[in-house]
Amino acid sequence: MKRQNQSSVVEFILLGFSNFPELQGQLFGVFLIIYLVTLVGNAIIIVIICLEQSLQVPMYLFLQNLSVVDVSLSAAIMPQMLVVLSTEKTTITFSGCFVQMYFLLLFGGTECFLLGAMAYDRFAAICHPLRYPVIMNNSVFMKLVMFSWVSGIMVATVQTTWVSSFPFCGPSEINHLFCETPPVLKLTCADTFLFEIYAFTGTILIIICPFLLILLSYIRILFAILKMPSTTGRQKAFSTCASHLTSVTLFYGTASLTYLQPRSGYSPETKKLLSLAYTLLTPLLNPLIYTLRNSEMKRALMKFCRRKVDLHTF
Repeated sequence: MKRQNQSSVVEFILLGFSNFPELQGQLFGVFLIIYLVTLVGNAIIIVIICLEQSLQVPMYLFLQNLSVVDVSLSAAIMPQMLVVLSTEKTTITFSGCFVQMYFLLLFGGTECFLLGAMAYDRFAAICHPLRYPVIMNNSVFMKLVMFSWVSGIMVATVQTTWVSSFPFCGPSEINHLFCETPPVLKLTCADTFLFEIYAFTGTILIIICPFLLILLSYIRILFAILKMPSTTGRQKAFSTCASHLTSVTLFYGTASLTYLQPRSGYSPETKKLLSLAYTLLTPLLNPLIYTLRNSEMKRALMKFCRRKVDLHTF
C-alpha cells in the first residue's frame, strides 16, 4: 500500500463500551467522580508539599512530581473518555489521536522512572541514613527527576512519531476509550513487525529496568530493616516503604499486563479494563496511599485544613 493512502484517514472513531450502551451512562458518572477526586487529591498533595517547609525533602518532592504526572495523565485521557462515554461513537482527529498517545506515553514512561528513583531514595535513607544527605543531595535529586522526565519525553517522541508515520487506509474505528498504541496499531495497513520488535524491547527496558532497580533496592532495604534493633524503627521503615510498594505493584502490574501481553491474550473489553487500571486507578489511589499511610503527610494535611478553617472563621 502506498504511503499517500495515509491521508485517506483524517479522523478515528473511538468505540468505547458501545457494545454495552446500557452501561455507558453509569460509567460516565463513575469516571467523572474518579476524575474529580483524582484532580483534587493530587492537587492537595502538590499544594501541601509546596507550603509545608518540613516536607521540602527528596522523599516528598519525588511524591510531588508523581502527583504532577498523575494529574497530567488523567487530564490527557479523562476529558476525551467522558465524551466517548456520553455518546455511542466519538470521533477524534488524526493529529488529536496522536497528541493524546504522545502524552499518555510521556506521563506513563515518566512515572515508571520516577517510581524507580523513589525506590533508590528509600534505599539511601534506610540503608545509609548517616550518608543520606550526601547520597541524595539537591544535585542528585534534580538529576533523577530530570532523567525521569527526559526519558518519558524520548519514549513518547520516538514511539508516537513512528506509529503516526504508518499509512492508515481504513477502517478507522478504534475499539478503545482513548488512543493507546496497541489498538491504534491494528488499523495500519503496513508491515509493523519491526516496530513491534522495537516496542516490545523498549517496553521491557522501560518497565523492567526501573523495576529491577526497585527490586534490588528493596532487597537491600529488607536486610537493613531486619538488622534494626528497635521494633519501632522497623515498623516505621516498613510503613514508609509500604506506600511506595503499593503504588509500584498497582502501576507495574497493570501496565505489564497491557503492554507485555500477546496479541490474542485478552478480549478487547478486558484490554480496556486493564488500560483503565493503570491510567485511572493509579492516579486516583496514589494520594490516598501516600497520605493515609504516612504520618507526616497526615500531620501536614491536618495543619493545612486548620489553616483553611481559621481563614474562613476570620
